[in-house]
Amino acid sequence: MSTGYSKDSLLRRVRTIADFQFGAGSGEALFPDECTFQLSSTGRIRQVRLGKERLATVRAQDGRLTLGITGAARLSTKLTPPAYRVAVQEDVAQFIADGKNAMAKHVIAADAGIRAGDEVLVVSGDDLLLATGAALLSGPEMLAFNYGVAVKVRQGRGTECFQER
Repeated sequence: MSTGYSKDSLLRRVRTIADFQFGAGSGEALFPDECTFQLSSTGRIRQVRLGKERLATVRAQDGRLTLGITGAARLSTKLTPPAYRVAVQEDVAQFIADGKNAMAKHVIAADAGIRAGDEVLVVSGDDLLLATGAALLSGPEMLAFNYGVAVKVRQGRGTECFQER
């Protein structure tokens, strides 16, 4: 289906969204020139892919990005810690990498700028990317609360992330 938009204009659009959502320069780090786009039936950008891997999805309701694990890994190299990061205890790292939610009682550090609803990177104490998901609490609330879900994990890296160590 042809939307009338060039690949360059689609790439500029998603890079602008990423720069707005995660900070200047994030768009270029997240979306290389080789990206491909999956469009909806109305011609809107739905998913951005690099090869077979999903980098991000553009949410229909608000136009913000949800990250795939490949996109989160690319973004984590650009964002300096603690930006958009939620660090969890080492003893729950494997569960979170397997896709389980991050509970507030397991959070050991969180970016104070995180707001509920933000897309975040869940990392171990030594900044190893475990998963990506949506914050259900603000950064300060994650540290203050001893119960409840802090991050609804969308996608974990699985056991592969522990083989990098």
